[in-house]
Amino acid sequence: MAVNILDADEYITLNCIDNEDWSDADEAKKQRILNVASRKLTTKYARYTIPDAAVYEYSNELSIAYNDTNRLQQQGVASFGLTGVANFTFKDWAKSGLDAWISDTVLDLISEANGGVSLSRRTVKWTVL
Repeated sequence: MAVNILDADEYITLNCIDNEDWSDADEAKKQRILNVASRKLTTKYARYTIPDAAVYEYSNELSIAYNDTNRLQQQGVASFGLTGVANFTFKDWAKSGLDAWISDTVLDLISEANGGVSLSRRTVKWTVL
C-alpha cells in the first residue's frame, strides 16, 4: 500500500460527492487522516488486502467526522451557538468512534480486492437484560 496525499486528492475529488472537508484541510491534517485511516483499516481487517481506494474513501469520511463543527460532537458537546450567526445541536444517535465511519463503499472495496469476501458490520456488544 502506498497511500499519499496527491493520489488521495485526485481520488476524493473524482469519486466522493461530499469532499469539501477534505479539500479544505491542510497538508498536515490530510497526512494525519491518511495515517489514521490506513492504520485503522489494516488493524481491523488484518487478514485482508486493503486497497488504496478504501483508505481514501475512509479518509474522506474521517475528514467529515473531524471537521471543525463535527469535531465538537465527537468531543461530547451537545450544542453550541454563535450569537447572531448560527446554532448547532448534535443528535444523540450521531456516529461516534472510528469504526462508525467505515462506509459500505469502504467495505465493498475491501471485499472486491479480496475475491468478494463477505465483510460484516456486526460486532460483539455488551447488553443488560
